[in-house]
Amino acid sequence: MGDAPTGDDWVWLSGDTLPVADALLWAVVPSCGAVVTFCGTVRDHSEGHQGVTALEYEAYPRGVDHTLQQIIAETRQRWPETGRVALWHRTGMLPLEELAVVVVVSAPHRGEAFDAGRFCIDSVKARAPIWKREHWPDGSSWVSCVHDDPAVPA
Repeated sequence: MGDAPTGDDWVWLSGDTLPVADALLWAVVPSCGAVVTFCGTVRDHSEGHQGVTALEYEAYPRGVDHTLQQIIAETRQRWPETGRVALWHRTGMLPLEELAVVVVVSAPHRGEAFDAGRFCIDSVKARAPIWKREHWPDGSSWVSCVHDDPAVPA
């Protein structure tokens, strides 16, 4: 596992299992009464495809690190009292139910923790240079990981 940082931001791109409990414990600080955790797992279907058996993620590590740091900076601008933020993503072949992405945000109150957490996961999905290949019994295909960017007004 990546060592916990000495500061309040933790970005991690890994081919290893994501130990979400470690991020949750790290995010707890005296100034924050709320910790929100989001875990994205591999499911057995996607838009237009039933029977997904696995997902394979590839990433541009330097780009991912830069993008995740940028997302955290934007989060702190929008919610200045944010405590700690962890943004983690997996790479490699992931079976069903495996954790693919983890977002943990601590804040003084639940409202801003939930809002900041949602902003973080939506931004990761929209902007991080991470590519996903779906596998099913009769084949596989690269699919778009791009979603609407919450930082850009509609």
